[in-house]
Amino acid sequence: MNTDVTPKYRLAHTMIRVRDLEKSLDFYTRLLGMRVLRQKEYPEGKFTNTFIGYGPEEASTVLELTYNWDQEEPYEIGTGWGHIALEVPDVYAACAALEKEGANIPRPAGPMKHGTRVIAFVEDPDGYKVELLEPLT
Repeated sequence: MNTDVTPKYRLAHTMIRVRDLEKSLDFYTRLLGMRVLRQKEYPEGKFTNTFIGYGPEEASTVLELTYNWDQEEPYEIGTGWGHIALEVPDVYAACAALEKEGANIPRPAGPMKHGTRVIAFVEDPDGYKVELLEPLT
């Protein structure tokens, strides 16, 4: 790999397919505090792409939600999928707020197995896991 080029590389976005765009936008914007950065419909392809995140795409890694208009069955997440991770100031408080809103928290806040960093996992409306973790110190 050309090391003169790679320092200019950056992670731009991660894409996930969602079944109900409105539910997903509510989860990521209202519950997790992201904002919609841009959205475009592709009528010929029957899908909508919505980019969401905490900062501008030019400087921040963002999440692309792809909504296929004709998708009726839930997506198979697959055995290779891991999770999205978000740093939050207080994992315990974030979990309490998410639980109050009815979010599914399959792994409550607490120290990670074999470590000390506090983490938790919440599921979005499609079952994608979102890790909440305390900032690195």
